[in-house]
Amino acid sequence: MTHWHALTPDEALEQLESTREGLDTATARRRHESEGPNTLPATPRRPWWRRLLAQFHNILIYVLIVAAVLAGALEHWIDAGVIAAVVIINALIGLVQEGKAERAMEAIGQMLALKAQVRRDGRWQVIAAEQLVSGDIVRLRSGDRVPADLRLLEAHGLRVDQAALTGESVPVERMTEPLDEDAALADRRCLAHSGTLVTGGQGIGVVVQIGSDTELGRISALLETVENVTTPLLRQVNRFGKLLSAVVVAFTVAVVVLGSILHGISASDGFLAGVAIVVAAIPEGLPAIITITLAIGVQRMASRQAIIRLLPAVETLGSVTTICSDKTGTLTRNELQVRRVLDASGDFGLEALPIDDAPTRALAEAAVLCSDAEVDSDSNDPIERALLAIAEGIGLDLGEVRSSAPRTAVLSFSSHRKMMASAHGKRLIIKGAPEVILQRCSRILEREGEQPLDAAPWQGALDELAGDGLRMLALAERATDRPIESLDDTETLGEDFVLLGLIGFADPPRAEVPAAIRACRDAGITVRMITGDHAATARAIARDLALSDDGTVLTGPELDRLDDDEFSRQAGRVTVYARTSPEHKLRLVTALQARGEVVAMTGDGANDAPALKRADIGVAMGIKGTEAARQAAEMVLADDNFSTIVAGIEEGRGVYDNIRKAVLFILPTNAAEALVVAIAVLAGMALPITPVQILWINMATAVTLALALAFEPTEGDVMRRAPRPQSEGLITGFVATRIVWVGLVLTGATFALFHWSLTGDGDEALARTLAVNLLVTGEILYLFNCRRLFAPSLTREALTANRWAWLMVGILVVLQLGFTYLPFAQWIFGTTGLAPGHWLLILALMAPLMLLVELEKWWWRRRLARTD
Repeated sequence: MTHWHALTPDEALEQLESTREGLDTATARRRHESEGPNTLPATPRRPWWRRLLAQFHNILIYVLIVAAVLAGALEHWIDAGVIAAVVIINALIGLVQEGKAERAMEAIGQMLALKAQVRRDGRWQVIAAEQLVSGDIVRLRSGDRVPADLRLLEAHGLRVDQAALTGESVPVERMTEPLDEDAALADRRCLAHSGTLVTGGQGIGVVVQIGSDTELGRISALLETVENVTTPLLRQVNRFGKLLSAVVVAFTVAVVVLGSILHGISASDGFLAGVAIVVAAIPEGLPAIITITLAIGVQRMASRQAIIRLLPAVETLGSVTTICSDKTGTLTRNELQVRRVLDASGDFGLEALPIDDAPTRALAEAAVLCSDAEVDSDSNDPIERALLAIAEGIGLDLGEVRSSAPRTAVLSFSSHRKMMASAHGKRLIIKGAPEVILQRCSRILEREGEQPLDAAPWQGALDELAGDGLRMLALAERATDRPIESLDDTETLGEDFVLLGLIGFADPPRAEVPAAIRACRDAGITVRMITGDHAATARAIARDLALSDDGTVLTGPELDRLDDDEFSRQAGRVTVYARTSPEHKLRLVTALQARGEVVAMTGDGANDAPALKRADIGVAMGIKGTEAARQAAEMVLADDNFSTIVAGIEEGRGVYDNIRKAVLFILPTNAAEALVVAIAVLAGMALPITPVQILWINMATAVTLALALAFEPTEGDVMRRAPRPQSEGLITGFVATRIVWVGLVLTGATFALFHWSLTGDGDEALARTLAVNLLVTGEILYLFNCRRLFAPSLTREALTANRWAWLMVGILVVLQLGFTYLPFAQWIFGTTGLAPGHWLLILALMAPLMLLVELEKWWWRRRLARTD
């Protein structure tokens, strides 16, 4: 591997067999044929039929398909058709949702420049960036996107914003001198990397890497090696589905075999009874309800500025225990602001600048004059744009200041000079690194005029501000004997400058971030900051956000020296990381996951993409984020607002609550239906409900009552709960207890009513109609219990919070009346009409169930209160 940053420009040209005059067309053509285009491989999209088939990859669906086949084999075509319809509808819903997610962007490839200025055949010309080859000479100007990895040959005030690649918050000055081979990526300042943005100055470089061989391409390749992690919800549903399927199949076989032994049931009747038990026990509506609940969560998130690319991601947000957040543009604004202004008059914040103070006014005027920034321009350097705020803060007219002292010469900022100079007739102003400016100053401007400079207090102030993580700049000026018309180098500047003051800049935290972090802490979630910036900057931001209790910051080089065990221990302890690379971020996320954490990774740069993909959920910034980050993430924040993540966590927890409510609602009825059939088989008696009636109950209630639970608003205490354990399944002790006792109550009531009716007049159709309507009525009443997990359901707030619940109850009542009284339905389902007295009997039997569930919730509330 060639360390291009360690070679001199001439050595790089020699190794690439190129010259400063560039390649000739023939050589470029040959290299293009051998090296290929300067593009990154596009990620192939899955065809629609593969996405459709993937929707059937679920153990519950497999069992239902087998049940449909068995029903068809027994020529029970209605049963088979309804089961098949459920399976197909569920698959189509999933296909539509994933189809939206698959319309993602070709992320990193789109970051390559579309055009490039290249020197070929001895002249400059513009070509498509994909036609660049190694050895091409490329010219860079402000606003250009770097089209390939370049070894710089010339750099004239060249500054490059490489935040998307390294996470640094400010543009970095470029140079041409070679560096040590082991220089970190962020410090290779003689290179310009593909996909980064030129923010100022000019430069010329030779192409050293193209396409997949660039740093951007390396990140893309790293992204391809990262395995996607199954979300907690999918893991739980799969685990639950496998367990339920195994139990149902074993139970069905046992019941059919025992029925055959005890009562000589024929093979055909045994198969039919088996299908009835499977259909009764399998919650065929649950996959669709989960999908719909997630889809509704996606819509709610979109209204809160969060775009979900994959359905389970909204639920995953609700289960995270750790958020690994990029700093620049995520926790901070990615906009430099003046934090401190120090001159002879004092130490001021931007909002407290003295308006009529002479030293402060001189400093502000110098900042305007020695600056290339323009008002309302999008291409301003962040520091120079921030400088204008000082003049605006004391009421200076920028245009008037510049017109009164027009610029006559300029010396652009460069990394080796560490300063910029501008001449305005006989007035010479310099700005730059404080250590460089102070060396040229012998005096300081005070209110009484110029006084001798004591540099020691100013050096002490610099040390203090650097400890606060501020980026420092000094300004000075001196009067000359004659007007200056040219500035060639620092030798022409002279000495004996008058120090005007120091300015400290910071990339401030977003205003909403501290509250969002507190909300995360209240919810039991740890926020970790991972940045490419310096440790002092990271420590200052962490202090402002109260992220770290002890101020500990680990840097990338320090992480490299840790073995895996120590790395894992530090990952669980430290919350602030600085000078990190993409590999560090990926390693951190992996280490946290190995510790049992559910990790959300937020970021906006291409350097974040591997960790975004590896995390349980990747969260990308939508405004300032790169396409690479968006492609790798499951969720994109449309407003780049960290507090939106908190909204996502709240919605995610609400979604999971609603899924649990659906499980609590559906499974007791399924258990009751299966037990009713099984007991009838073992008792050698007629089935209280037939398979087609079971299908009616399950479908009618799933598409109405269970669906209403998907619209339940988030309960008020979700953000005061600790994250649920990753090992916690859908069936907790609370859920299992509810399923068992409610299922037994429904089973007993169904058998009692069926037996009473059958022994009374012997009308089997009437007895079955009563049994079906009893189960449906019980589900209607039980729905209102399930709308709150532990809170009381019979309150005004709970009863009126979800209008969909009442609408769905009304629809189901109409459907059930049709099921009972319409001749066509009576012919299909074997039902008969009921008298008013029958309905009163059903209500009398089911009303106590509603009160018993509320009593159980009261008991759980008391128990949970004792354990807190």
